[in-house]
Amino acid sequence: MSRRIENTSVDPRIANPPTQINKQKLNYGQFNRLKKQHSAMTENQQYIHDCISNAVTMGFMSDDDIKEMTLEQVEGEEMQDEISEEWINDMVDQKFSELRANSKSWSKPTDTERLAVAFDNLCKRKIVALHNAGYTTSDGESEVIEVERELRKNGIVSDGYCFYHEQDLERAIDPEDRSLWIAYQKVNNEDESVTLEVGRIVTEELRKQGFTVNWDDDVNEKIEVQNVNWQKLYDENEDAFDHWRVIGIMVGEKKS
Repeated sequence: MSRRIENTSVDPRIANPPTQINKQKLNYGQFNRLKKQHSAMTENQQYIHDCISNAVTMGFMSDDDIKEMTLEQVEGEEMQDEISEEWINDMVDQKFSELRANSKSWSKPTDTERLAVAFDNLCKRKIVALHNAGYTTSDGESEVIEVERELRKNGIVSDGYCFYHEQDLERAIDPEDRSLWIAYQKVNNEDESVTLEVGRIVTEELRKQGFTVNWDDDVNEKIEVQNVNWQKLYDENEDAFDHWRVIGIMVGEKKS
């Protein structure tokens, strides 16, 4: 995760701000440690705290994976004097506990669930639609190519693709932003009319799911999904956001 400057003010629209400690969900020792940590965080601790909070909120990684990734980051950036493994573990546990508690009051379907439906419907229309595809646009394009290769092994050539990557998701979960930017194109395409048609199909499916979409048919601009309320809990058995679900959907459509 790259270091970025965050706005640390608490948005009054957020019922449970990131620094709130849920005492009922933590044991007494954890609660006391976290209370001290929140009261006097160093700049590096605040940075790592925000990285953990983002990773948990995105909902694509398990608690163990976030703990391992964060520890490697702390060691790689030589922050061990300020941030211990115990500090990391307590913080990850706290963030997961808060998110699980908050999830009980989420209205269904969530925006995240509606996005999954839109992307699955795009796959049914032969548009490769990928969630959380890498960290950059280049990463996303590489992951599209990987899926496209597998599709072609099954005799399928897609009519286009779309995706959002981790940096897009960082903006979407930022309460000061809440826009999710969607990239779109067709593999090996240089025809702007084809790109335009892909963009129109993507916006159509997003609007069908009730999203507010800002895009004016400009093929040089990403599609902006506005006012996204990202609500997702990590689920190790979940496949609705998996890249390889695309192949299952498209192969199924071919056979039907």
